[in-house]
Amino acid sequence: MEVYDVLIIGSGVAALQLATSLSHEKSVKIITKSQIKNTNSYMAQGGIAAAMGSQDDPSKHIADTLEAGRFHNNEETVCEILNEAPPLIDEFSKQAHIFDKAQDGSLLLGLEGAHSEKRIVHSGGDATGKNVIEHLMSRLTENIEVEENIFAYQLIIDSRSKKCVGVKAKDPDGTIRFFYGDAVVLATGGCGQLYPFASGAPTVTGDGIVMAYLAGAEIADMEFIQFHPTLLYKDGETKGLISEAVRGEGAIIITEDGTPIMQGVHPLKDLAPRHIVSQTIFNAIEKGRDVFLDIKSIQNFQQRFPSITAICEANHIQIADGKIPVVPGCHFLMGGIKTDVIGCTSINGLFAIGEAACTGLHGANRLASNSILEGLYQGKKLARWIDTSLDQHPNPEFAEDIPAIQEKETLLPDVQILKEMMMKKVGIVRTKELLEEQKNWLKRLKLNDFSELDAYSVPDITAIFMYITAYLITDSALKRTESRGGHFRSDFPYEDNDNWCKKTIIQKCDRGKDVYHEQIETALVD
Repeated sequence: MEVYDVLIIGSGVAALQLATSLSHEKSVKIITKSQIKNTNSYMAQGGIAAAMGSQDDPSKHIADTLEAGRFHNNEETVCEILNEAPPLIDEFSKQAHIFDKAQDGSLLLGLEGAHSEKRIVHSGGDATGKNVIEHLMSRLTENIEVEENIFAYQLIIDSRSKKCVGVKAKDPDGTIRFFYGDAVVLATGGCGQLYPFASGAPTVTGDGIVMAYLAGAEIADMEFIQFHPTLLYKDGETKGLISEAVRGEGAIIITEDGTPIMQGVHPLKDLAPRHIVSQTIFNAIEKGRDVFLDIKSIQNFQQRFPSITAICEANHIQIADGKIPVVPGCHFLMGGIKTDVIGCTSINGLFAIGEAACTGLHGANRLASNSILEGLYQGKKLARWIDTSLDQHPNPEFAEDIPAIQEKETLLPDVQILKEMMMKKVGIVRTKELLEEQKNWLKRLKLNDFSELDAYSVPDITAIFMYITAYLITDSALKRTESRGGHFRSDFPYEDNDNWCKKTIIQKCDRGKDVYHEQIETALVD
């Protein structure tokens, strides 16, 4: 049993920004299921979006974000975060000294898809996430404890106060440990590993979202998944992300015979919003075409993109040939645990930040490079709120750690089967028939039976969480009978603003129904 002022689950940008922004008088515990650097944040090649240019303005950034999000965004949240982006980046730049600069000493600004101005701040070319994380790690102080390889799997809700007061977790030998905090913060990322092709860390399996869901928190917009258009593809596997910044520098997407596939599809061509580019590539691959990123027009590619060059060379892709084989893959979840702008959930004492949270910033489709920005913003703002406003909880009935117990098996199908079925039936292009097939298959697995998790191994709990997350995504995608942003229904190919400009908010149903969750609110978006 361990008790802290602030308990953080996860170790990405949002988690570390929160931890390092809190008062040094607060006792802080970070627990992470793997190593601290094994996160999507650390792998992020893209930069951070902020209206820093002389011709730019937050109002333009706001307009681009709303357009990319297909106006499903929470406009108040968008305005609040993006108006604060320039001073936030300016402050971070002076603190960190890690961002790339032009010869005159100003920040070097790049262009990415669906942005109307050059406003992407990078570090080390394509190593922004790595450098941001390492800077934040350098700021960890004595009041912050970090423990790796601890798998959190169940929120502890105090029966008297109805507040979240901690988490259950397993260490590598199976011991069940109890961690308590006045504030419990989920910063566990999204759910990219539900698909066979994914850009992120192998640890990102929807854990925090399912923990919150099982505890009764509201979950929103799970149907909105962004598929990145360009993952390096070799020998039937994805080997890493080819940043959108490459297309921002002039690369174009072609088929094996050199035909540009985005010509005539969208006015922005290769810099169209990601869902449009991903769908176009997907359609070409479905027709049996091989797809490549043509980089011949980019001078000094190796210097501009050293991390991507290293990934290509490690996989025997010759940069000099000027073509990188690519496929679209799962990249970002716009939905997640429903929160306000700083991370408050529908459960007292429980907070969510970063990709695990659904603040409404991203709407139906995230604008490139808005995610690290959101993590930095939320981490700073939540720290300020905790320092000044958090009320201490009544002392819960603390439980003692439990030695490893006899484990039982889940008997669920192998997760690779789940991944393949999610890509085929709940992937880039969706239909009612395929979604219903997937939902019925998942229902037959009786996921409600996995309510007591103590006796399962960490790999089996991970699989359970992946299957529950898959159900949340599938059912939400079936409910939304339109196409919007990252959610494309070929049977409903158009946006339906009259009936569907609203969120899908779901919450665990405990009334004995065979439906695993239900839609409890459809709040109109202003």
